Amino acid sequence: MIKKVLGMYFSGTGTTKKVVNHIAEKIAKDLNLEYEEFNFTILSNRKIEKIFTEDELVVFGVPVIAGRVPNLLLKYLDTLKGNGALAVPVVLYGNRNFDDALIELRNILKDKGLRPIAGGAFIGEHSFSTILGAGRPDAKDMEIATGFSEDIIKKITGKDFDPDKLVDVKGETPIRFYYQPRDSKGNSIDIRKVKPKTNMELCNKCGKCIEICPLGSINPEDPSDVFGICMKCCGCVKGCPSGAKYYDDANYLYHQHELEDQYAGTRREPELFL
Repeated sequence: MIKKVLGMYFSGTGTTKKVVNHIAEKIAKDLNLEYEEFNFTILSNRKIEKIFTEDELVVFGVPVIAGRVPNLLLKYLDTLKGNGALAVPVVLYGNRNFDDALIELRNILKDKGLRPIAGGAFIGEHSFSTILGAGRPDAKDMEIATGFSEDIIKKITGKDFDPDKLVDVKGETPIRFYYQPRDSKGNSIDIRKVKPKTNMELCNKCGKCIEICPLGSINPEDPSDVFGICMKCCGCVKGCPSGAKYYDDANYLYHQHELEDQYAGTRREPELFL
């Protein structure tokens, strides 16, 4: 018997948050259950130990980075204590492909003691772009998310429901290596150390980027100083109210434009697994 539903997510630009909360809130509302939202994008929240209970259902969402669960989140995910809670892994990708991110997230939650009984891959506006997956998740995506919530309710309230049966999702085993962008000659592009720049003529030092950065990598005294690791979530770029943050690395821009050229003209649709 489920007594509580949690919407738990990492969401640099808000797309994962939108989908996870919609699914989780719908389930909680329709079953008249308590609802809790937990945003572990916030650095301080990742210092809070999350211990679940068997009477909880967790809709758990992360963005796809290079076809996988963001590797900088793995240390935090390893601290989860599932205790038999039901789980719905959800991944958001930027209209290219979710590759092995969903099966990887499913396996992580299972290994941490949760029981994944459904899963979904949804599309969000790509963090690098305003063209690729523009405006998504949109109204159609949210309709699909509503239907997904209803199907989850039917499953967990059905007389034949087996909470220990692991949901089958798309992906390969063993999980493939991270997606590797390449230049026009087929050479690998490495943008791991690329960081955003700041146009100080536009920056008003409001501190929004410092607040947004999920890794705490921006100097509070100087927003142009990204002293720490950048995971390319682009929260600071898309969240800056004055448009002062940007990337100018040649390889980053090549990869961005290549993705837009190849995938912006095709609409990917959510894929659901129950």
